[in-house]
Amino acid sequence: MTATTSGDISGITLPGIGVADIAAVDCLCEHALNKVSRSKRLNPPYHGGCECGAIRYTVSAAPIVVYACHCTICQTQSGSAFGMAMRIPAESFSLTKGTLKTFRRVADSGQVFTNSFCPDCGTRIHHQADRSPGQISLKPGTLDNSSWLRPSHHVFLRSAQTWVVIPDDALRFETVPENRAWLRGE
Repeated sequence: MTATTSGDISGITLPGIGVADIAAVDCLCEHALNKVSRSKRLNPPYHGGCECGAIRYTVSAAPIVVYACHCTICQTQSGSAFGMAMRIPAESFSLTKGTLKTFRRVADSGQVFTNSFCPDCGTRIHHQADRSPGQISLKPGTLDNSSWLRPSHHVFLRSAQTWVVIPDDALRFETVPENRAWLRGE
């Protein structure tokens, strides 16, 4: 018996293996991958800084959520296809070196974002939304070790680059969902 699937191995003929067998292996592989990802997660504190080293910080709490935003503002800010954010309690963030510079931006929704960056090299460190007091969105690429990060949500997919592949297990939204409980870890 031969089988082909429309999944990740589309077009490959596997003699003696049925579609159900392939699905079972796929499921086991995904489970193993998730288990490895969970085991690689680091416990706080986390340390990070800017590209030039003038800014250093420590985060003392685990992330509330890690997400990828595909809006055009985040694409511009990151210089890439999307921006990532690691939502943390504001009180868990402390600068250990340097002073951040800030600027404010008003979104189309009217929400005000205070964006903090290194005044020497321009690396964005975090932003704070006025509608989420007590939390900041850290730019997780500034962490010393970001290997354990995996976004659970992808927002503003309506403006995502067409070549970006979103993981099957990620929650997907065309904009930002009206129910923002996920930003609070609920």
